[in-house]
Amino acid sequence: MKKDARHRAREAALQILYHAEIGGRDVDAAAETFFAHQWPNSDPPTDDFRGFATALARDTINRLGPIDALIAETTERWRPERMAIVDRLILRMATCELMAESGAPPAVVINEALELGRTFSTEDSVKFINGMLDAIRKKLESQRQV
Repeated sequence: MKKDARHRAREAALQILYHAEIGGRDVDAAAETFFAHQWPNSDPPTDDFRGFATALARDTINRLGPIDALIAETTERWRPERMAIVDRLILRMATCELMAESGAPPAVVINEALELGRTFSTEDSVKFINGMLDAIRKKLESQRQV
């Protein structure tokens, strides 16, 4: 999958997470709905694209307890449920990739999250996401060294 396709797959994963959160649906049902409505009359996404997006959304949901605990511990004043939904989902997804050591370098994961913030949120949110993910990255790196 090309880099541009990876970015688009992360966008799709974010939208799947949004559908799951807003619709109160499980992530697999949200993914099916998303892909059915996103590409109804055009070429369907590749299996790699769809697989990466769905797996990232599913992994994020499966790790939600530790992800939210890490986010809450890092932010101190803001519990994840009090954050704007899109910002929270971007943070969760990027934190999941950082925790999973997905193969993408942490700088790439953070940059991708910032691009998602620029596309789906506000410039203030981008600054918040950047600070949070940098702090989370440092915590995870120090935990791995122990």
